[in-house]
Amino acid sequence: MTNKLKQRENYPILVIYSTDNSFGFGYRKNNNLESDELFIKKFDNDLCNNLINDLNKFISKENLQKINKLSVSIGPANFNASRLIVVLARTISQQINCPLDSFSSFEIMAKRIASKNNIFTNKKSFWIFKNLKRKGFIAGKYEICGNEKNSSDLIIRETILPKVVKELDSKELSFEATYDDKKDLKELLDLSNKNLLNSNVDSWRKVLPLYPISPIN
Repeated sequence: MTNKLKQRENYPILVIYSTDNSFGFGYRKNNNLESDELFIKKFDNDLCNNLINDLNKFISKENLQKINKLSVSIGPANFNASRLIVVLARTISQQINCPLDSFSSFEIMAKRIASKNNIFTNKKSFWIFKNLKRKGFIAGKYEICGNEKNSSDLIIRETILPKVVKELDSKELSFEATYDDKKDLKELLDLSNKNLLNSNVDSWRKVLPLYPISPIN
């Protein structure tokens, strides 16, 4: 089984990503940064109509059939966008018999935020939060693994999945969530690549959108 997985390791990866007002696709042909292809687009109320059409323009049917690993961001982000891209990812995974895994939007941006704020100490933890329109926050907690001084080698673990909290502890480090479509798509490709051996072809069943709040909030 291990040998079979290793043989599949260099096959292409596809990722699907969304924020509050944009969505995107990433494609890595050979697990090589130079092979990365990205598509990013802002949306208004037209995402449902454009998502599949834009995917078909981004990747050919032939290349889609060759995908070895699929990953999707599950939020927190625009409610409908998260729902639509997860449904799309699950459908593709099931149809082409391809492993699917997922990452929260905060986990995807955690490495970028840690690097920007010079957080490299092993076991050092911090929160990423997003203000709610009424009151409170959506917040997730993240922890540095290892003592890497190079930001590109930084490994971060999500210890608390983003959830609604009434207030943030002033004694703990916390940073507001900031989306960066290009950098976060690249990071999602990296996370998907590193997690390649941890998925199976039935993993799509467990992938669901992250809904810390209802759409009316």
